[in-house]
Amino acid sequence: MARGATTMEVRDDCVAVITISNPPVNALSFDVIASLQRNYEEALRRNDVKAIVLTGAKGRFSGGFDINGFGNKPKNEKPGSFSIDFLTGVVEDAQKPSVAAIDGVALGGGLELAMVCHARVSTPSAQLGLPELQLGIIPGMGGTQRLPRLVGLKKALEMMLMSKSIKGVEAHKFGLVDAIVSADKLISIACSCALEIHEHKRPWLKSLLRTDRLTDIVEAKKILKFARVQALKQAANLQHPLVCIDVIEEGILFGPRATLMKEVLSGKMLEQSQTSKSLRHFFFAQRATSKIPNITNLGLTPRRILKAAIVGGGLMGSGIATAFILSDIVVVLKEVNEKFLNTGINRIKANLQSSVKKGRMTQEDYEKKLSLLSGVLDYEQFRDADVVIEAVIEDLLLKQKIFSDLERSCHSNCIFATNTSTIDLRLIGQQTACQDRIVGAHFFSPAHVMPLLEIVCTQQTSSQVIVDLLDVAKKIRKTPIVVGSCTGFAVNRMFFPYGQAAGLLVDYGLDIYHIDHVIAKFGMPMGPFRLADLVGFGVAVATRKQYYKSYPERCYKSRLTEIMLEENRTGESSHRGFYLYNDKRQASPDPDIKKYVEKSRNMAGVAQDPKLMKLTDKDIVEMIFFPVVNEACRVLDEGIALKASDLDVASIMGMGFPSFRGGVMFWADSLGAEYVYRRLDAWSKDYGEFFKPCEYLAARASRGASLAATTADGTKSRL
Repeated sequence: MARGATTMEVRDDCVAVITISNPPVNALSFDVIASLQRNYEEALRRNDVKAIVLTGAKGRFSGGFDINGFGNKPKNEKPGSFSIDFLTGVVEDAQKPSVAAIDGVALGGGLELAMVCHARVSTPSAQLGLPELQLGIIPGMGGTQRLPRLVGLKKALEMMLMSKSIKGVEAHKFGLVDAIVSADKLISIACSCALEIHEHKRPWLKSLLRTDRLTDIVEAKKILKFARVQALKQAANLQHPLVCIDVIEEGILFGPRATLMKEVLSGKMLEQSQTSKSLRHFFFAQRATSKIPNITNLGLTPRRILKAAIVGGGLMGSGIATAFILSDIVVVLKEVNEKFLNTGINRIKANLQSSVKKGRMTQEDYEKKLSLLSGVLDYEQFRDADVVIEAVIEDLLLKQKIFSDLERSCHSNCIFATNTSTIDLRLIGQQTACQDRIVGAHFFSPAHVMPLLEIVCTQQTSSQVIVDLLDVAKKIRKTPIVVGSCTGFAVNRMFFPYGQAAGLLVDYGLDIYHIDHVIAKFGMPMGPFRLADLVGFGVAVATRKQYYKSYPERCYKSRLTEIMLEENRTGESSHRGFYLYNDKRQASPDPDIKKYVEKSRNMAGVAQDPKLMKLTDKDIVEMIFFPVVNEACRVLDEGIALKASDLDVASIMGMGFPSFRGGVMFWADSLGAEYVYRRLDAWSKDYGEFFKPCEYLAARASRGASLAATTADGTKSRL
């Protein structure tokens, strides 16, 4: 079955309009590319065609190369046959001019196709960019050579290295497009522009040969050197940003035409890299999280959520409220007294003002968003709320009382959500008669910034409520994962061994700061001890007790955090935790930490292990993360998560696992289930049940299967 095509219509004014059609974003599939080549050959051959306009169907130019095509390219395809032979040799070098008429999106290969044209006209709101680096590759259809020649080297580097798209208006300012027009006049003006070029009333410009936007070689080298330093600083583990800079530089030094082949060959090499495979997996995994078997395929329509009520104005509650009003949803915030209410509202104001300071919001927008918020001390204004999210402290009795109050105060279709991070939903809703409307909406802190929303269901939660929450997630720009209910749900449960493994290694002799350094070098935003400081020891100890109670046989009970709490060291908030913090909250190691470690070791009844002193960085990473993989396997086996790829998305978006490793399960699969099992099994013999591999992992290791593979009888879904 063909994946898209192009159509050609020759107008009375002798302009051939070629339209890309491959819903939803007019991606450049192999079928589209073949069709485009046929249309171009016909248009260039026909005597009644003077010029060509290239556009996309249904208000979208093109979202770029079809990612499904990676790995499926024709085996005998000559390198550069499309990007060099066709785009440069046929389209750009043609005797008939081409003009791109851009609306909606021109991203990746879509923008590269537009840049080959001799002019570009765009609607004001169209999005233009080269985001290929997000997939571990570089622009491969001439983008590394043409973009710097159209917008200048600095802007081109920013757009490519940061995968930053720009709107049509900004693209016009930088010279990427030649005119801004309304959508209803886009084609007619593009046709006029094409005819003017044909009649030499407008300059006939080939993007590849332009030099007017480039700086001199000395300045260009300085800019490129700075870009390399920044790329290494921001992503020391990644090769493809440096490859991109190299290809851009070669084009400036030795000419763009010769460098087009280097771009093609470099792109081909990067496509095969583990980084690109991981990032492509993450791309598809994100898009699969909202597809829930037997729920989203039932034909249910999401109900409109016009008003949300939030119970609790603390850090989480105020962050959740901010996320809703940023998406133009009316919010009522409830607190227990005026003091707490004002504090919560001020937090929301500060969140919005932060956007104003960063230039993401005008003062007028700020006032409009703030007008959507009202603060209350009772439930009177909850009567017409469509969804209520409870975001109070982790106290079961308090939550149960709130849900009983909500049942009396809200209408019969209102969704009751809790932001609990650990407490089983079945307990929270135990005393209500509306368990089909109870759901978890677990945000991650700060709630208005972090992109993940964990939607937690019990077997009583109705399919309609799940569909409604998935739609809410989309509206407030969150990526949802739907999970079953248990202590810690999917994300926190999967990662509870993370800090415990670090505590075990310290008790057995490893240095706290060395562990943090190794884990940060692996790609995490920070190590487990720096993270504990940020979260705060009070929260860490309270949540740890939940895991000790629910999963006692596989917890490692380090006493280190509790010992430090007794000395009033609470983490970053008190300027003393595992690190010392100055007034700017900059962390530095604390030489006094050794006495606490020694005390913890004595209480655990263990001694320093000489074997651990010889661990490589790789060993440390695996001893920290393989227990996480092991718990993730249990989460899958119990049906708490629907699929391994959901856990990959959760690990990246919820816990900061490096996206270039594809997520915790994808990374483990790249090493092999048998390898993960063997290492955990060996450690369990030396250090106990904490490392013991679960049955799910053992079964896949024994038959060489992927960790993502479901069992023969399917997943035991808890939804």
